[in-house]
Amino acid sequence: MSDKDLIRKGTEILIKNLGYTETLRFLSMPKEKRMDSVQRHREWQETLNKNDFFDKVFTTERTKEKKDPI
Repeated sequence: MSDKDLIRKGTEILIKNLGYTETLRFLSMPKEKRMDSVQRHREWQETLNKNDFFDKVFTTERTKEKKDPI
């Protein structure tokens, strides 16, 4: 299906199910603003437990085998 046909069909379905006014309202809703990547990273860091993180990152398979010999 071409983009033009998809837009036409989607619009028709919206109008049929929501009505003209609600379809316009839906189509004109602003997109959620994306968070700045630096801000997102800082917020992630605030929730991070440094020791747990380092343990997960720097634990090798060899270290895991020494801790849990089976």
